[in-house]
Amino acid sequence: MSPRFTPKVITANALLEGDAVWLTEADTWTRDIREAELITDEAHADLRLLEAQSRAGEVAGVYLADAKAGANGPEPVHFREEFRTRGPSNYAHGKQVELS
Repeated sequence: MSPRFTPKVITANALLEGDAVWLTEADTWTRDIREAELITDEAHADLRLLEAQSRAGEVAGVYLADAKAGANGPEPVHFREEFRTRGPSNYAHGKQVELS
């Protein structure tokens, strides 16, 4: 692991629904960041990012996001990613209702 590289997850938006999704180790997209693959190697992160970006028929806006290991799986490090785990903020159904 590069001394400057910090753990990452690959995230994007589901193409049809627009929900935030994260790439799992099994190459599936999940709406739960805790199921995402936590990548600790920079070269592996670059390869996985290229693979995810090639799936333009499924997702849009693929990028690497900083994350950390948590008790139940990866957790976001930055506010933006924490906010994305809660789902769209422009309507009161889906994930937001479940959190109420």
